[in-house]
Amino acid sequence: MRRISRITVAGAATASLALALAACGGTSTDSGSESKGDMGLAIAYDVGGKGDQSFNDAAYAGLEKAKKEFGYKTDDIEPTDGETDADKEQRLSSLAKQGYNPVIGVGYAYATAMKSVAEKYPDTTFGIVDDATIEADNVADLVFNEQEASYLAGVAAAKSTKTNTVGFVGGVNVPLIHKFQAGYEQGVKDTNPKVKVISQYLTQTAEEGGFASPDKGKTAAEGQIEKKADVVYAAAGLSGQGVIEAAAANKIWAIGVDSDQYKQEALAKYKDYILTSATKDVASAVYNLAKSVEDGKPETGIVRGDLKSGEVGLSDSNPKFADNAELQAAIKTAKEKIISGEIKVKSS
Repeated sequence: MRRISRITVAGAATASLALALAACGGTSTDSGSESKGDMGLAIAYDVGGKGDQSFNDAAYAGLEKAKKEFGYKTDDIEPTDGETDADKEQRLSSLAKQGYNPVIGVGYAYATAMKSVAEKYPDTTFGIVDDATIEADNVADLVFNEQEASYLAGVAAAKSTKTNTVGFVGGVNVPLIHKFQAGYEQGVKDTNPKVKVISQYLTQTAEEGGFASPDKGKTAAEGQIEKKADVVYAAAGLSGQGVIEAAAANKIWAIGVDSDQYKQEALAKYKDYILTSATKDVASAVYNLAKSVEDGKPETGIVRGDLKSGEVGLSDSNPKFADNAELQAAIKTAKEKIISGEIKVKSS
């Protein structure tokens, strides 16, 4: 049974809700203008929004699973260009006020806003993906050991390169993306010290479009390809689509991120050049938080996904990757050593 508090706070007037949602940049699932009945999971997207074929879309998949299983109203709201922490706070507050529970901010950029809103709505469970800084009784910090999956991506890259040069494209120069770079570079070097890694970031801040600019990703990848990189790994959100496009155009390997990008419909025409993807199961993290609230035992504190739990890893949808016995053996060995602790993967 769902908690009574979720239902009792869902009685705001239709007009007020419509105004609140309009101020937050609109929605893309069930309209919050109807507040009758049970209100469930709501998510607020990170930069790039739904349709990034990566991070945000994984969160949406978790929302859709919860919606189907629990049969309640859900909501998902897009970010707006140039928004401030105050804008994010208003968005989260609007969702909590309507009675949605849990409310999840997708991305570390929600940290400041969520800390404030969680204090105002102590009966609502909040979740934040990719941030571990909020310590509150009603907040779950949904984080992952991305460096472990990235290490395996590095192994795959080092075993697949023919030029002994591979690339890494980071969306924004922030600690979260440093984890991807560090793990990848370590995986490459541990597998073959002769392989050169060309690493670069698209922007210094998210506001400059590092996670939302496929054109920037494409240009960066083309530059690395000119320097002989024949495997390019991107941890850049929507910008990663440009990296994959450039790889396909030049008939080299791309390694996707967060979601299994080989399976993404929008990337179907490039899939023959997507070797694998370093995945993190944002969908399960989102769904599991919703289920914990549904069960009356909300998750709080740091909730971490890693290689051992199976919540990070490499996808094997591409047959050329899955059927490569030598490559698979190398990845299996590395995975076992990481889980056992024999390999300590760097996070910076």
